[in-house]
Amino acid sequence: MTTGGLNEEVILSGCRKNDRRSQELLYRHFAKKMYAICLSYAGERAMAQDILQESFIKVFKNIKQYKNDGSLEGWIRKIVTNTAIDHIRRRKWTDEYNEVDQNDPGSQTGNAALNIIGFNELMEQVGRLPEGARLVFNLHALDGFTHKEIAQKLEITEGTSKSQFNRARKLLINFIGNMNL
Repeated sequence: MTTGGLNEEVILSGCRKNDRRSQELLYRHFAKKMYAICLSYAGERAMAQDILQESFIKVFKNIKQYKNDGSLEGWIRKIVTNTAIDHIRRRKWTDEYNEVDQNDPGSQTGNAALNIIGFNELMEQVGRLPEGARLVFNLHALDGFTHKEIAQKLEITEGTSKSQFNRARKLLINFIGNMNL
């Protein structure tokens, strides 16, 4: 299969043989997109770069496990997402979880505010969120996990996941409202 000028079969074959040129081609093809994912989880460039590097080490270490069912990009994205979560978990981000009043009307409104800026601007604002809220927001809004799945993955309650998502939304609405548009 060819993806954006990349012959995946040839590159995968080389990567499975630890060919550095093939690994470099795979990295160069996916790094920019995966870095954006890392940055959305990390919120800061240095941590995002660490997560990206750690993710691609895992990709190359486990490339033989990729069985060509599903997209290669999706497989790499899953590794990147899980690496980001592990990285943040290691930093003991759970101390940052504060419950948000779910009856607060401000936490349930504001979808229209998110429609006034582009994706890149939104990702920049997501990067400003506190770590716990940012992680839940990314998992739910960007990666499509349910609150139940997030709770299991992060070892938190489903209510905490929901409240952190609402906290993230409320903060994003505030951030966007304060932007000079």
